[in-house]
Parts: sequence; C-alpha cells; structure tokens
Amino acid sequence: MTSPDNSNFEALSVESAAIVRVESAWQRARRNWSVRIGGVALSLLVLIALCAPLLGTVDPTLFDAASRDLLPGEKGEIMTLDGDTIKHTFWMGSDSFGRDIYSRVIYGTQVSLLVGICTAILSLLIGIFLGLTSGYVRWLDGVLMRVMDGLMAIPAILIAIALVAMWRGSLLTVIVAIAVPEIPRVTRLVRSLVLSIREEPYVEAAVSLGTPTWKIMFRHILPNTVAPLVVQGTFICASGILVEAILSFLGVGLPPDIPTWGNVMAEGRAQFNEYPHNIFFPGIFLAVTVLAVNILGDGLRDTLDPKMAKRV
Repeated sequence: MTSPDNSNFEALSVESAAIVRVESAWQRARRNWSVRIGGVALSLLVLIALCAPLLGTVDPTLFDAASRDLLPGEKGEIMTLDGDTIKHTFWMGSDSFGRDIYSRVIYGTQVSLLVGICTAILSLLIGIFLGLTSGYVRWLDGVLMRVMDGLMAIPAILIAIALVAMWRGSLLTVIVAIAVPEIPRVTRLVRSLVLSIREEPYVEAAVSLGTPTWKIMFRHILPNTVAPLVVQGTFICASGILVEAILSFLGVGLPPDIPTWGNVMAEGRAQFNEYPHNIFFPGIFLAVTVLAVNILGDGLRDTLDPKMAKRV
C-alpha cells in the first residue's frame, strides 16, 4: 500500500511535470515564427476592434446623397444624427449611399472577430460534450455518430443559409448557423482522442477504483484533449469569419444596416468596375484576418503537437 507521504510526493511530481510541459510549450511558442506573426497581426486587429469608436472618423450608418461614390482621399459632406452637415474626408472613399467606407470597415472588424470567436467557443463547447459522451459511453456512440455523419454530408454553407432563413437575421442567429456545421468536426476529433485515451493505464486505474464516470471524463480525459482543440478552435474561428462574410455578401446574413465586411462588399459589387475600392478595402481586411488566424493555428499545431515540437 502506498503511504500518504508517497502519495503526496507523486501528486507533486505530476503537478511539477505539468508545469514543466506548460513552460516548455510556452518557450516553443515564443520561438515559433508562425505564432509570432499570427499573434501580432491578430492582436492588432483586436486592438482595432476595441478602439473602433476612436479610430472611426464618423458613425458608420451616417450618409449623405451628395457624397456618393467618392474616391479614396476625396472630401465631401456628411449629415450627422442632429441633421447638421459637416465637412469630411473619406479616406477609403464612399459607397453608393454616401457612407464612409473607412468607418464601416473599422466597425466591421468588431462584428467579424465577435462572430469568429463566438462560433469557435460555441462549437467547441457542444462538440466537446458530444465527443466525450460518444467516445466514453459506448451505447451512445453509434447513435451520435450517425447524426454527426448526417450533418457532415450536407455542405456547411447550405446548413448556415437554411438556419438563417428559418429565423430573422441577427447576430445570434448567424453565430448559431455557422457553429452548427462545425460541431460534427469537433465531435469526431474529441471522440477519436477519447477512444485512445480511455485505454490508458491511469484511466483504467480510475475505473477500477470506482471513480464516477463524469469525473473520469472531465478530470482525466478532457485535459488531454486541450492541445488539439486549441488548434481546431483557431481554424473554426477563421472559417466562421469567412462564412459570415459569404452570408452577408449573399444577402442572407446580418441586416444591411450593420457594418460588416460582407455587407460592404455586397453593396459595392454592382459598381465594382467603376469603384473597385468598395470591395478592395474590406476584402483586404478579411483576407488579412483569416490569414492571421490560420497562421496562428499552424504555429500552435507545430508547438503543441509532440511530434512536430521536436522540429521547432
């Protein structure tokens, strides 16, 4: 029988090993150029989103018919909420309604990042629960996996369009519609990890000691799935930002009065040949954001994967 002193020593050893692993992963992440570049770019975008009220020159919903279709850098007039007309410089030009594209693009950063982050969190939470249940509770595995296979058989964009069409277009509806197609992918990832982890000796020991199932799932199994899920979350975030822009561009996403990159591009597509800046500037922001998240995800994968970490 193990003495209390030995038990405490083993517990401290496990805790120390965990701390060492975290510090080692942090050191590898600091040396990884993908993590550096993606992290810096994403941090700047988050800063832009948080400071949008300060960086935006005017309210993104303000317009003036006399300042329609101005080129970048041209000056015009814009009507305030009080009904007054003020002189204004349109740094990225104006759209066909006379709205400032610069302010709409800056405020659109808030919406895009919010949709991407919330989509990743929602799909991860539901996918983790379903994956743990499917991987550990054997009699539920077949039922849950057939449902997940059915969802994965339908293109993600079609599921999102159908869900948005069922309810009034809103921020919550769009987030849920984008998250639902991602849930099966997270579920299958967690299930595959659980199927391998549950055969480990420490899990079998916990079962033999009569440890409750929920405690085994959330204390012994779930912590060992964190690294792959962090990487998967970054890719879901990038996909969510892109799908939201597609939905808005198609006119089935957020209402046109909400400044999003997809809405700005959708309003400018009819005049693309004459005024390409209407699509160019929001498109650049969209491409940089998705690229930054994907680069960060690649760097985290190389850092957190034990096989890849040796090369970093």
